Amino acid sequence: MEKAEILLNWIEDWYGSPEELAKVLDLALEMLFYLEEDTFDRKEVHEVVAALRGIVVGLRG
Repeated sequence: MEKAEILLNWIEDWYGSPEELAKVLDLALEMLFYLEEDTFDRKEVHEVVAALRGIVVGLRG
């Protein structure tokens, strides 16, 4: 299996579709600009971190 197929499978397993992952990543970008205490829910921040970590691991694997 090639990396692109593995990444697509991971996206579908965790987020259901590339569009849903894109929503999480858009939130990540917004957080980087506006992250202050009580700006975002802790769960939202954790979801974004997990998404970014998963992409990094998937790309390195």
